[in-house]
Amino acid sequence: MPSARSAATQAAPQAESPFALAWSLARAHLRHRRTQNVLTILGIAVGVMALIAALSLTNGFTRALVEATLRASPHLSLTSYTPSTRNQELEAALKTDPAVLAFMPFVADKGLLTRPASEGRRAGFDFVTLFGVTPDAVRVLQLGPEESRVLATLKPGQIMLGSALSRSIGAFTGDPLRLLNSAQRRASLSVAGVFTTGNYLIDSAYAFTDLSTLQSLQGTTNITGYQLRLYDPNLAPAVGRQLTRARSYSALPWQDIYGTLLDQLSLQKKVISFVVFLIVIVAAFGIANVLTLAVFEKTQEIAILRAIGATRSLITRVFLLEGLVLGVGGLLVGNLLGLGISAYFTVRPFQLPGDLYFVTSLPVEVRWTDLLAVNAMGLVTTLLAALIPARRAANIEPARIIR
Repeated sequence: MPSARSAATQAAPQAESPFALAWSLARAHLRHRRTQNVLTILGIAVGVMALIAALSLTNGFTRALVEATLRASPHLSLTSYTPSTRNQELEAALKTDPAVLAFMPFVADKGLLTRPASEGRRAGFDFVTLFGVTPDAVRVLQLGPEESRVLATLKPGQIMLGSALSRSIGAFTGDPLRLLNSAQRRASLSVAGVFTTGNYLIDSAYAFTDLSTLQSLQGTTNITGYQLRLYDPNLAPAVGRQLTRARSYSALPWQDIYGTLLDQLSLQKKVISFVVFLIVIVAAFGIANVLTLAVFEKTQEIAILRAIGATRSLITRVFLLEGLVLGVGGLLVGNLLGLGISAYFTVRPFQLPGDLYFVTSLPVEVRWTDLLAVNAMGLVTTLLAALIPARRAANIEPARIIR
């Protein structure tokens, strides 16, 4: 390799530092195999791009699912151990608690909703989870403006259905319904409106009525408990423990209700990350392949360098620098492509069938922690791939090769 010889001969009079000499040799090698180097960089870039895009889409899916879920679900529910009327002492504590944004008393029940048959339409029916609420529900839940208006003005005998539940029963605004609750009591209701959260599980199972409607149906003035919205939903477990420490209430934070689903999503993210990271590992073998071929081609030149005084560490440093350049180049291009794809899906979210994936669109959330992890793993992988040919080059015996 003439470039190696010229670099070595120039090193003596100029007294180049070991790093400068290693860099000049590495640069000469990289210029010699431009096409292979570009393909290697693109291979790493594709793996990094796929990893960043997959993590961002998974993050967005999880965030969208949580946001859609919490639109029609409270951050924290306090349920009385024994049926009781409204607790004035607890309500006073909730009003002064700095972590509580809003609260409301509620009554919960399950039942069967039936829409009577009419001309041209067969009867429809479905099971429902029913919540009796007060007008304060508009502060505890985060529905749309029109949906919140309907929720706040629910009158006795009216019901508000989830959108998927409404389609399942075939009932829409103004239609009459019949309810058979868990205690085998019947009531006649009319549909006041429909709400949509984006979470199919909620939209297909939840409905709201006026608090007095469910109390009359159950023949009691008791309530099930209180539903709370917090300034920080992540504090729900801690706030629940504090509020129930000296009271006969059980706390149910939203993390407990949907914890299994969130754990499954976390596991899914890890599996996707591992599978896609295999692409980066395969691309790293491209670096090992390129550098191994360079070692075979430059065996004699490496032997000459060793004979005139180049140390093993210098030769190792040359090939590690080559691997570092290829790895960093692939990471930079991969980051740009990954962020570009994420930006595209931010502008145009990927649409999903809500009955299969719980949310109707797939937004993107890029986290800097994911970017750091991807780049750190990619850099370590490429350096390890470069270390194998680098050690092979450093172990070349000059006497045997020159002879």
